[in-house]
Amino acid sequence: MPDLYDVIIIGGGPGGYVAAIRAAQLGGRVALVEMERIGGCCLNRGCIPTKTLYRSVEDYLDVLHAGRFGVDIQGEIKVNFANMMARKDEVVDTLVGTVIELLKAHRVDLYDGLGTILEPGLVRVKPSEYFPSAETQDIRGKTIIIATGSKSQRVPIPGTDLPGVVTSRGLLNLKTFPKSLVVVGASVVGLEFASMFNALGSKVTVLGRKTFMKSADEQLAKRFRSLLVRAGVAVTIGVDFKEIVQTDEGLLRVHYAQRDREDYAEGEVVLLSTGRTPYTQGLGVEDLRLKMDGPKLLVNPYMETSVPGVYAIGDVLGTYMMAHSASYEGEVAVENALGHRRAADYRAVPYAIFTLPQVAGVGLTEQEAKEKGIDYVVARFPFSASGKALAIGDQEGQIRMICEREGDGLGGRVLGVHIMGPQAADLVAEATVAIQLNATAKEIAETIHAHPTLPESLMEAAKAAAFGEAIHYRKV
Repeated sequence: MPDLYDVIIIGGGPGGYVAAIRAAQLGGRVALVEMERIGGCCLNRGCIPTKTLYRSVEDYLDVLHAGRFGVDIQGEIKVNFANMMARKDEVVDTLVGTVIELLKAHRVDLYDGLGTILEPGLVRVKPSEYFPSAETQDIRGKTIIIATGSKSQRVPIPGTDLPGVVTSRGLLNLKTFPKSLVVVGASVVGLEFASMFNALGSKVTVLGRKTFMKSADEQLAKRFRSLLVRAGVAVTIGVDFKEIVQTDEGLLRVHYAQRDREDYAEGEVVLLSTGRTPYTQGLGVEDLRLKMDGPKLLVNPYMETSVPGVYAIGDVLGTYMMAHSASYEGEVAVENALGHRRAADYRAVPYAIFTLPQVAGVGLTEQEAKEKGIDYVVARFPFSASGKALAIGDQEGQIRMICEREGDGLGGRVLGVHIMGPQAADLVAEATVAIQLNATAKEIAETIHAHPTLPESLMEAAKAAAFGEAIHYRKV
């Protein structure tokens, strides 16, 4: 072990482990401290396991509706929940193992345990709940990067400690499929689970305090809510939660009030999905006197905290709180820590919501453009007018493109693109590059897109913005 590391990273999630690999690529000597399992929430309890289940749900639905594609399947079609969960675990284990091998190949030193910053340049690694027999040891580094992520935010109502009341971590560890599920909180995570479990046959109820899919474009969120209700999910927004109790029949009952009217929803399982909060427990931020905004660590555009030599990235900042933004910030932080000056650029930060259908976007929403006083135009193109969408039998949804208004009243520079429909999470990549490069609607419209493909729909939306009308869709 070297006497002095160039970078010590506390937290081995998608921010921390990417930072470690990038630091090693730049020639740094790197230590990575993780109190649980390498990969953090994303690989172990978030993005990867949920999207693995999402794929199982897609396959189930494909088989269920195979008849409309001319494929006759004999016999009963059943959900094997145990096998779905087993495959989820297998995928997670494979990816975690791959990341560990990558770290070792880059000669990153891994430390199991809880990392506490004693002073700038000095970290103490102690036993954690996951590693109770870990050795207590001190390690020194020229710089420290905090990448400790976030934790589920508990709802401050009685009954959240009852058996069957779980966060996303608990839901991903279920052994049997729940016949009914109550989702407390209409967040991205809650709506993804609601969408999937409803598709698999569970009776799902979604209860939200104030907002519904607040990170998405407002018009698409409204449209998705109506689709979710049409699919059989009961959705109630604007409630005050009172308590969770267990009924004599063994169900969990969530009591709530809406406009002075009291009601309840019942389910075998209750999912608490009311957001996440930065995790700094045991880190030593108080003694270090890092500048904070509530639970959030504050940094400058170079990911530097108020204490020289200490950086912070990812969910612990409480800003974007997505795996891909954490990875990006990790690369920015280590480049600065190793003398390569680089400021973070947040012009194009995409989001992707794996509901049925998918919702994704990047840049300004129409509401944000309005609030900023920007003169804008909105163009749309429905997937019902896409040849590829019709061919694959998945034509629900649309693309909405927000552009600056030019002198002729048409759309110029692209400010935001928001998508609901097939493969939206993949389609948003082109829009992200467009916004990052300050592309105009005309430039996208005049770029040749392969046919027949779903990305043609983005080109069509751009034509509608730049020229006033798409080719394959006429607004009446």
